[in-house]
This record gives sequence, structure tokens and C-alpha cells, in this order.
Amino acid sequence: MRVVFMGTPDFAVPTLARLAADGHTIAAVYTRAPARAGRGMSLRPSPVHALADSLGVPVLTPSTLRTPDAAETFAGHGADVAVVVAYGMLLPQAILDLPRHGCLNLHGSLLPRWRGAAPIQRAVMAGDAESGVGVMRMEAGLDTGPVAREARVPITPGMTASELHDALMPLGAGLMAEALAALDGGALTFTPQPAEGVVYAHKITNEEARIDWSGDAAAVAAHINGLSPFPGAFLEADLGKGAERVKVLRALPAGGAGEPGTLLDGDGTIACGTGAVRLTELRRAGKGGSASGAEFVRGARLAPGARLG
Repeated sequence: MRVVFMGTPDFAVPTLARLAADGHTIAAVYTRAPARAGRGMSLRPSPVHALADSLGVPVLTPSTLRTPDAAETFAGHGADVAVVVAYGMLLPQAILDLPRHGCLNLHGSLLPRWRGAAPIQRAVMAGDAESGVGVMRMEAGLDTGPVAREARVPITPGMTASELHDALMPLGAGLMAEALAALDGGALTFTPQPAEGVVYAHKITNEEARIDWSGDAAAVAAHINGLSPFPGAFLEADLGKGAERVKVLRALPAGGAGEPGTLLDGDGTIACGTGAVRLTELRRAGKGGSASGAEFVRGARLAPGARLG
């Protein structure tokens, strides 16, 4: 099939690679414009942009799709279908209507739960038992379209958003490949999303990153794991040179009780409002690499009873 691919981050790369490997004609790739990054703040293309360049596929980085010129350019690709994976820009109806078979989106949740910007992180943060990925036909509404394919992944204890992300990437690529094969054969069917169970995955804010120890231990651990590695949940403590911010990258519920935010033992167990959590992976600024809870406590010379705000 003749495909326009629209995506930006690492999550979208396996799907583009799979569609190209399956012999589909990638007429064009749409992605976000190169952004300044790194120590030198040089312009860096998105992961999808880099792959498209290696494949010899034309790349477009428009700042908007809501102009007649943008629609005319898109129409010129003569696409059978557009495949959208974490593109980062809403598609207006004029664009949605152009491909012969419409636009298919690969979304990282079990719809209608976690529509929106941050479905993978929100699923972990909420303590969901499972997540997944699905292929849906795009509509003007935010992730409201009917679903054609779906695959599920359990969220195991201690799983981080990064690990769930990495599990869903190849699964989603295979799912989209199956969907296009069925679409090409006229056998792709869609099921409307149920009206019940709609939850929105709002964009993660930096204000959410500070750990609130007053909650239930399971909720505190899920919140930490869902923010790992970015933006990274953090605690603040005086480690000998005044208040220092420490990123917590992984945690598990643990036995214990005490005043919320109090260190209970040498393994990095912290009391919560109900129960406690054991911090299993942390990163101090300027220390390079991560440490276990026990290594952090030992290196910071903390004793049970210390307060970690």
C-alpha cells in the first residue's frame, strides 16, 4: 500500500521500520521539526526523521496542518492510508479525509481508558493491572475512533513507564502491520469504543514529580514507577550539604509503618501514609549512574529516622 507515515519519538520507529520492511511504499514521513538538544544545543532530528533519512523517504516537518497549502501537499502524496504513531500534532478533518482508507493511529493504551497525551505513564501511575496497544481509525475527537486491533500487556510489580513503553513498541509495530495487511485485503473491521470507562491521560507536569509520602504505599510506588525515567519522581533531603534533590526511578510496596517520609531501615524503606515503600533505584545529581536503596542510604550516611521530604 502507499502510506504516509506520521510520527516523532522512539515509540514510532519500529512501526515505520516494519511497514517499510513489509514492502509498503512510504510516500512521505511527517514528523516534528529538529529541536536543539545536547550540550552544544545543536539541532537534532527526531528518531523518526533519522530513520526516514536512512530509508531515503521524503521528510516533512510542517508547523501546522491547518492550511490549504498543507492539505494540498498532503493530497499530492496519493496515499492509500496514513499511519500515525505519537506524531505530536492534531490532524484536522481536511487531512483525515484525504487518504483513500483514512488514517490509522497506533495508541498506547486499552481504549477508551487513557485517551490523550500520556497513556503509558498514566497507566502505571494509576496502578493498572494491565495496559496494551491498539490500532484505531482516527476521527476529529481525541482518540475516539473505532478500534480494529488490540494487544494486552500485564503491568508487573515494579514495572516502570519506560519498561512498559519498550514492551509496547514492537507489539504495536506488529499490530499495525497486521492491520495494514487486513486493510489491503479488504478484511479490516472496526469496533466502536464503549461509552463507559473513558479516562483521559493528561500531559505529565513537572509539579507532579515531587513524591507525596502521605498516600497509600501501593499508590506512592506506582506514582514513582510511572514517572520513570522522565521527568523522574524526586525526594529532597539534607545529605550533608543542604537540601538536595534525588530522583527515585523505581519503588515497591514494602512492610513497615511510621511518620510519612521517614526512613525505616538501611535498605531504603520509607514510611507512607499507609504502609511503606522500598526505594530500589535512585539517582543523585552529579553522581553518574543509579544506585540501589541500600547503596543510597549507605552513601548518604542516613540512619533510620531520617526525614526524606
